[in-house]
Amino acid sequence: MSRLPSPSDPAQPASFAFSTENQGGAKAIIARYPAGRQRSAVLPLLDLAQRQEGWVSLAAMRHVAEMLDIPDIAVYEVATFYTMYNLKPVGRHHLQICTNLPCQLRGSDDVVAACVNELGIGIGETTADGQFSLAEVECLGACVNAPVVWIADDYYEDIDAGSMKTILAKLKSGETPEAGSQTGRMTSAPAGGLTTLLEPFGEKS
Repeated sequence: MSRLPSPSDPAQPASFAFSTENQGGAKAIIARYPAGRQRSAVLPLLDLAQRQEGWVSLAAMRHVAEMLDIPDIAVYEVATFYTMYNLKPVGRHHLQICTNLPCQLRGSDDVVAACVNELGIGIGETTADGQFSLAEVECLGACVNAPVVWIADDYYEDIDAGSMKTILAKLKSGETPEAGSQTGRMTSAPAGGLTTLLEPFGEKS
């Protein structure tokens, strides 16, 4: 859970409005819910606002509340409860590193150290050029492929210090690194390769 930011924070914009494209998307989201149940659209609308703004400002929260005709506090309590909403500006590439037990046992501390050394920032900080920010998060639900780093909408799995540096180098050069396992593992198959179902279904050995 996060604390609601202060309105006096200079990073807070005076106002927020969805772009023309996102306005249409917001209306489509609200239309998914029955009459009288529109407040259920709070989460996807906050996500849409974050995709437009890069984070979720107080002005964006108030705008969502206005669209849904609910009190501002009803949006504030949702935005501060879920950690996927960034309540302060983050970098263009927001690196969220899982350091929960399975990831830590598999070397997430080395992944964090690689990011700190390569970017020159610590957890919760953003590079001076606004390109990268670093966050520590709880379980991302991909424990079998630990350690895991969440960037934009993609999971990067089976990470170690070397592969993390490679990912950072590609991001710095404007490339989009291939998501998923960084060791070539097929989804969540055993790290040492398949041990069963070695032949296609229907075929006999």
